[in-house]
Amino acid sequence: MLLLNRFLFIAMMFISSAAYAENMLTIDSNTPTDLALKEWTYYTPATQTSDIIQVSQLASSNWNKLTADVVRGLSDKHFWIKFSVQSSGSVATKRILSITNPHLDLIELYHFNQQRLINKVIMGDSIPFSQRPIISNDFAYPFSCKNEDLHTFYLKISTTGSSSLPITLWTDDAYYQNAEQQSLLYGFQIGVLTAIGIFSLFIAITSHSFSYTYYAGYVLSLTLFVATLHGIAFRFIWPNWPIIQAFITPALLCLSMAFAFLFSEKVMQLKYHSQPMLRICRLGAAISIALLFLGLLLDYNLALKLDICAVMFASLLLMYIALVQGFRGHKLAKLFAIGWAGMMLGALISGMLYLGYIELQLQAKTPFTLGLSFEILFMAALLAIRYNDERLSKLQIQQEALIQAQRVKTTREDALRIEARSSEQLGQMVQERTLELEIALRELNEANQKLTEQSTIDSLTGVKNRNSFDKRILAEGRISRRQQTPMAVLMLDIDHFKSINDTHGHLAGDQALRVIAGELKRILKRPTDLVSRFGGEEFAIILPNTNQEGALQVAESIRKAIFELPIHWGEITIPLTVSIGVSVEIVSSEQHTTLLLGQADKALYRAKNEGRNRIMLYSPEQN
Repeated sequence: MLLLNRFLFIAMMFISSAAYAENMLTIDSNTPTDLALKEWTYYTPATQTSDIIQVSQLASSNWNKLTADVVRGLSDKHFWIKFSVQSSGSVATKRILSITNPHLDLIELYHFNQQRLINKVIMGDSIPFSQRPIISNDFAYPFSCKNEDLHTFYLKISTTGSSSLPITLWTDDAYYQNAEQQSLLYGFQIGVLTAIGIFSLFIAITSHSFSYTYYAGYVLSLTLFVATLHGIAFRFIWPNWPIIQAFITPALLCLSMAFAFLFSEKVMQLKYHSQPMLRICRLGAAISIALLFLGLLLDYNLALKLDICAVMFASLLLMYIALVQGFRGHKLAKLFAIGWAGMMLGALISGMLYLGYIELQLQAKTPFTLGLSFEILFMAALLAIRYNDERLSKLQIQQEALIQAQRVKTTREDALRIEARSSEQLGQMVQERTLELEIALRELNEANQKLTEQSTIDSLTGVKNRNSFDKRILAEGRISRRQQTPMAVLMLDIDHFKSINDTHGHLAGDQALRVIAGELKRILKRPTDLVSRFGGEEFAIILPNTNQEGALQVAESIRKAIFELPIHWGEITIPLTVSIGVSVEIVSSEQHTTLLLGQADKALYRAKNEGRNRIMLYSPEQN
């Protein structure tokens, strides 16, 4: 009997230990709003025949604690993970599970509550983005917790790249607040990189500079790569084309590497300082392009490992070239070495994290993105320094040419002086003739200026005429396009002007035009603003560097001032109102100014149709 009791006790202890071998998370109102589930997560290898029924019936001895060794590095992995969440709160709460690795190929999530399957969700970057339960850059799954609920989650993970599994349990509010902060950070980083890339591209197009061309290609390809790393590219650029995810990351790495070699060659001027290093850079660019096409044929995992090793080697190689050139005394090579140091360090750390050689408490992409941001900004400054050096060199050449011209001028004056001494009388006659000619030219120039001014002024109203307006809008359009500042065009028409002429005569109409023109000149005080008589009773106004809000304020000031302005003709007071159409845009081409003027005219037409004495901002619906 005693032996039987001991046997039963040992058996109960064994069963109890087996039942509680797995750690279970208990949550209540005091649980942190974001809780990493690493301590409560277990895994077991997946086989081709294993399904959720078989996996859910596995004993605790078949599950092992999920450690960093399981998800480290890049490999083709298939495994199940499991964790349980016990709710002890008296109030139902909303929770969200998130996996902050947007490059997992396939996730099959099975949600059990009290050992009953209540939901199945399939996620991953191998299926369209819209099928995710929460539209987020990472993978997220929402569920509700009530008192005494026992939630058990089984996730089958299949991936050929990084199998990192940072699983976090969030409260509803904390998750969306963190998502907003993360989106703001990622958006700022990608926005800065995009702005620098596009700006460099515009400079390359206008200056025909290979340095800026390669730099723009380097920055834009890396910008797309960073957006892919964060899962933003899949979300916003190709959400319905998951097949792109199978090759885009290695391809962008190779493309960025090729541009990095070409840009380094130009910025360090290896053509003039080191022919062997020039050949190394061009060979590196050729190998990068070859790896790009080779990656389309290889397995994703192998291609990614090969490209990461190539990027690490290329970073060290470019750093070596920059240091060698820097020690030889090249200023730009020294600056390049400083900027590239951040990129090299970030690429090496991230590469070793992705390959599983080291382990740090941060995401593998973080060192690379930080080093990239530092390097991009520093290289932009480096190009600016180089551009400034070239500008100073050109100025020096111009100054030397000016000094040489001054010497020639001095020599010529000495020769004229000698000639004047030998023929004083002839020189005096020449001077008199020259003086007379200068006076005549000055008088002719003054007369020409007066004639030009008269040809640009409307004789009735005293404001600029249509010809002056056409020239001015083209000039302001070029400024708007170059400086990327908005330009506003206002079309103003006097309401019921024909009835004024018919009722009070054309002289009264002319007086109304003069008074309104004077009021417009009084309101528009900026030297750059232009008011012109466009034709008949229409006036056109150009407001450079003015946004929609400013343009509408000016238009409203004009409308109100004219509405309150009495026009006296004899003993009669003529009421006046105007309708104004407004169009505001950043000019993008020579033809855009004509389009802007047409848009303002359409807005004016709509203002007239909707009752007059009002302003109307152009919108595309008016077409």
